[in-house]
Amino acid sequence: MTKNRQDVEDRLKQVNLRATRQRLALADLLFSDGHRHITAEQLHSEALNEGVKISLATIYNNLHQFTQAGLLREVIVDPSRSYFDTNTSHHHHVFHEVEGTLQDIPANALKVSGIPDLPKDTEINSVDVIVRVRKKSS
Repeated sequence: MTKNRQDVEDRLKQVNLRATRQRLALADLLFSDGHRHITAEQLHSEALNEGVKISLATIYNNLHQFTQAGLLREVIVDPSRSYFDTNTSHHHHVFHEVEGTLQDIPANALKVSGIPDLPKDTEINSVDVIVRVRKKSS
């Protein structure tokens, strides 16, 4: 768990989220050990292992609230699977398909070119790249 509960409470208050018991417990799990990529199901399992009684639906609701507040970044690897990234700085990812894990790629390590013309009255907000990898077949 986080060394300083007050840091977690302050972080939630800064983004106008009430520091409920369940939010504090989830924030402790999410932010206590550096940057990480986690699914809702993984976080639910961790919460239950820590004795936090919480439903998977509540986990999803809080992850989406944290994302909307800018505390997390959602990384959608396919239509049925999302990871939540505690590193909200601009960067890209390598997705290890077999293991189901994400690895950060620094933003400056990749150059994106050839972006098509954008629809009228729009601008680029961000460009997210996911490089999908798997072991070479012999």
